[in-house]
Amino acid sequence: MLIYKMDVLSALKESGYTTTRLRKEKLLNESAIQYMREGKPLGPIPLNQICKLLDKQPGDIIAYRPD
Repeated sequence: MLIYKMDVLSALKESGYTTTRLRKEKLLNESAIQYMREGKPLGPIPLNQICKLLDKQPGDIIAYRPD
């Protein structure tokens, strides 16, 4: 099971990317934002965008935990 190692939405907000800005500038779509709120794993495209916005590697954001 993939889990988030950090609160991604809080990290984005600290970097100046509020959910309103993410939607308005089409940086992330609503379903990606909702998936993060629910702790569900993201696909490669939104994960790539988050890595770019936060200047992080995927391993800094998500981890694998056995069920």
